[in-house]
Amino acid sequence: MAELFIEIFSEEIPARMQLKAGENFSKLMVSGLKKEGLLCEKIIYHTGPRRLIFKADIPLKSPNLSEEKKGPRVNAPEKAIEGFLRSAGLNSLSDACIKVDEKKGDYYYTKTEKKGLNSDQIVSEVLVSVMNNFPWPKSMKSGTSGFRWVRPLRGIICLVDGKLIDCTVDNIKAGRMTEGHRMHGKGPFTVKNFSDYCHKLENEGHVMISHQDRKNKIHNDAKNICEENGLELIDDISLIDEVSGLVEWPNVLLGHMDPLFLELPSEVIKLSMRTHQKYFAVRDPSTGSLSPHFIVVSNQTAPDGGAEIAKGNAKVLSARLSDAKFFQKEDMKFDLEENYSKLNSIVFHKKLGSIRDKSERVAVLAALMAPYLDADPELVKKAARLAKCDLVTNMVIEFTSLQGQIGAMYYAAEGGNKNIIKAIEDQYKPQGPSDNVPSNSVAIAVALADKIDTLLCFWGIQEKPTGSKDPFALRRAALGVVRIILENKIKLNISNILEMAVTSRVIAKPCLPELDVSVIDSLLSFIIERFKIYLRDNDMRQDLINAVLKRGVDDLLSATNRVESLQAFLSTEEGTNLLSVCKRSGNILKAEEKKAELPSGDIDTLTHKRAKELLDALIQARKSIVLEMGNESYSMAMTALSKLRKPIDLFFDEVKVNDENPDIRANNLRLLIMLRDTALEIADFDAITG
Repeated sequence: MAELFIEIFSEEIPARMQLKAGENFSKLMVSGLKKEGLLCEKIIYHTGPRRLIFKADIPLKSPNLSEEKKGPRVNAPEKAIEGFLRSAGLNSLSDACIKVDEKKGDYYYTKTEKKGLNSDQIVSEVLVSVMNNFPWPKSMKSGTSGFRWVRPLRGIICLVDGKLIDCTVDNIKAGRMTEGHRMHGKGPFTVKNFSDYCHKLENEGHVMISHQDRKNKIHNDAKNICEENGLELIDDISLIDEVSGLVEWPNVLLGHMDPLFLELPSEVIKLSMRTHQKYFAVRDPSTGSLSPHFIVVSNQTAPDGGAEIAKGNAKVLSARLSDAKFFQKEDMKFDLEENYSKLNSIVFHKKLGSIRDKSERVAVLAALMAPYLDADPELVKKAARLAKCDLVTNMVIEFTSLQGQIGAMYYAAEGGNKNIIKAIEDQYKPQGPSDNVPSNSVAIAVALADKIDTLLCFWGIQEKPTGSKDPFALRRAALGVVRIILENKIKLNISNILEMAVTSRVIAKPCLPELDVSVIDSLLSFIIERFKIYLRDNDMRQDLINAVLKRGVDDLLSATNRVESLQAFLSTEEGTNLLSVCKRSGNILKAEEKKAELPSGDIDTLTHKRAKELLDALIQARKSIVLEMGNESYSMAMTALSKLRKPIDLFFDEVKVNDENPDIRANNLRLLIMLRDTALEIADFDAITG
C-alpha cells in the first residue's frame, strides 16, 4: 500500500461550507478510486479556512481484470451471431469461446483481460473529475477560466508514496508547495509526504490543520480563561464550529465591555455578539446573569498578549450595543399597540394581504378557539393583535431573530397583562424539534391560530410544499400544530378547528380566495401525515399507527392514546395471542371474499354450541368495548376484546367454518364479520404486521 496525500489550497472557504466540503471530497475520492479498482484504507480528511486535505492508503496499481461477455447460443440465427461478432469486435467465430451448458444449451462468449493501471494515472483522472464536478452550494469562476470553485484556487498538492502526480486543474499544476499562516509562517513550504506536511505547517507554518483540534483548543482555552477570572463560558457548539472554520491559529482572548450595556436584554447582547462579531457570551456564575465580558478568538498571536486586539473588539461591540440602546430608546417612546396600524406596510404575501390582515384573521380564530382551551377570548384577541407589533420596531429590524421576544419585553415594560406577554413571546413556538411548545392557554390559542391561518391561507392559493421544497415552512407549521395539541394534552377536533379558521377568514378578510371542501380535506390529510411522523419519532410502530388511523382521526390526543394503548397491549402475551386469532379470522374472510360476496344481514339460528357461545361473548364484548371507547378507556376496551380469546379458540377448534350446509357456512362467516367489526372499534387488526 502507498500513501495518497492531497491538499487543495484556495482563498478563504466560507466556514459554514467547510465540514460538508471535507466530507464530500473524501467520499468522492474514495468512491472514484474504488470504481477504478483502488480501495482506500486509513482514510483521513481535514478542513480549514483555506484548504481541503485528504489522505489514504491505496495500492500502487489496480488489479488485473478478466471480463466475460455472454453471446448467443451456438445454434442461434446467423443475424444474431453477426450482431454478437460486431459488438464484441471479433472478425470470426474462431475468435470466440464456447461455454458448455447442458441445461440451456451451449453458447458463445468472449473473454478479455484488462491489465491493471498504475495508481498515478488513476488518481490524476479521479482528482480532476472530482474537482470539476464538486458539489459546492455556491461556487464562482475566476478570471477568464470556466472552472468553478468556492473561491479562487491557489494550489494543489498530489503525492502517491511521496511521488508527485502529474495533474492539472484550471491551469494549476500539482506541486509540492503550500503556504502557512499569512502572518506567522507564510512559507512557502515544500513537502515530501503527509507527515512532513503536518510537521511543517503545524510548527513553522503556524496552521492547525484539524478542525477538531482547533475546536478543542478554542473551547478549552475559553473555559480556562473564564475560570481564571471567576467567570463561566456560555457554551455555543455551533458558534465554536463556525469560529473554528475562521481561524488557522486560534488565540483565545477575554474582552471587556461597559457594564451599562447589561441594561439591554440579555438576548440582544448575546445575539449581537454571536451574529455580528462571532464572540462568545460569558456569565457571572454567582448570579447566573451576563457578565460585562466576552470571549473573542483571534487568528494570530500578538506581542502584547492580545490586549490591543481585545480592546479593538470591545470598541466594535460597544458600537453595536450603542446602536441597540438607541433603537430600544426610540422604540419605547411609543406603546406597542401604536405599531398596529403600521403592520399594513408589511406584506405577508401578495395574494394574502398584509401582516395586519393576518393579525386580524388570527385574532378572530384565536378568540373562536379560546373556549376550547380554557382561555379568556378577550385576552386572546388582544394578544393576537399585539403579537406582530414588534415587527416594525427598530430593534426587530436590526435583530430579526428576536421577534416576539422584543414585543414581549416592550409590553412587559408597559405593565401589560402577563398572559398576553407570554403569548407574544411564545407565538412562533415551536420553531424546531428541540424547541418547547407554548403552555400558557392564551399563548396556545395565539400560536395555534397563527399556524393554522398560515396553513389554510397557503393551501387556499395552492402554495403547498412539493418534494424537498417548502419555502413557507408549512411542514414545520403543521408539526407545530400537532406538537402544541399533544404535548399540552389538548382535546381538539382538527376538522372543527379548520371550519373555525374558514369562519375567521370570512369575518376578518372576506376578499381572500374561496376555499372548497377539497382544499380543507387536503390540508387535513397533510396535518395527519405530520401527526404520523410525530408518532413514529416518538417510538410508535408504523403498522399500529396505520391500524388505529384507518378508522379515521379528528382528535389527535385520543388517537395517540389509542396507539400507545394498543402498542402496550400487543407487547403482552395476551395481546399477541388475541392478534393471532383476529388475523386468522380476517384471513378467512379475505379468502372467502375472493370467491364470492360475503353474506350480509343478521345471524340466523345457530346450531353449534361453540358458535352460540361466541355470539353471546361477542354481544357482551361489543357493549363493553363501545362503552369503554366512548369513555376513552382504551386499555379497558382491549381487555374486553381479549376476553373473546377463549370462545374464539373453541369455535375454531370445534366448528368447521366452511360447512357443507350453505346456511351454516353463511352464519359462521357472519360471526367472523361480527368479530372483525367488533375489533375495528379499536383498530384494524388486519393492518398489523407483527
